Amino acid sequence: MSKISQNDIEALIELFDRSDWRELRVVGDGIDLFVSKDPNARRSIDHAVVVSAGAAAPTPVAQPTAARTPPAHLVAIRAPCLGTFYNAPKPGAPPFVSIGQSVSLDTEVCLIEVMKLFTTVRAGVIGTIRELLVADTELVEFDQPLFYVEPDG
Repeated sequence: MSKISQNDIEALIELFDRSDWRELRVVGDGIDLFVSKDPNARRSIDHAVVVSAGAAAPTPVAQPTAARTPPAHLVAIRAPCLGTFYNAPKPGAPPFVSIGQSVSLDTEVCLIEVMKLFTTVRAGVIGTIRELLVADTELVEFDQPLFYVEPDG
């Protein structure tokens, strides 16, 4: 199998979104892609793998949601969709939030981009950012924890 490009991945995701399929898994040379319309679906492998266009080898990314349990007193801000995580509004700009920063329900914490469409992720909780779980420009899965927040009160 030849290298799969970012455009190929985007086309697969678009096809999946328009289909009545519940899950899709593509495994090949340097790629292991899993998407599901079931918010409770979890991958059964040890880690996620993504390949960027022109990459020589797969790059491991953050553990799937099921692999890590947050401390009991922290709340996870989760990805509302599959896509590329951006922690700043544009390259070179300061991040939306940082560790130790207080957030309110409507605080913008990041962007997730899929096929040139950007989704603003809001905290949805009042508290303090305690942990950033993904790197800027990392591919994230639906419902993957992005931040851990210590709620106020």
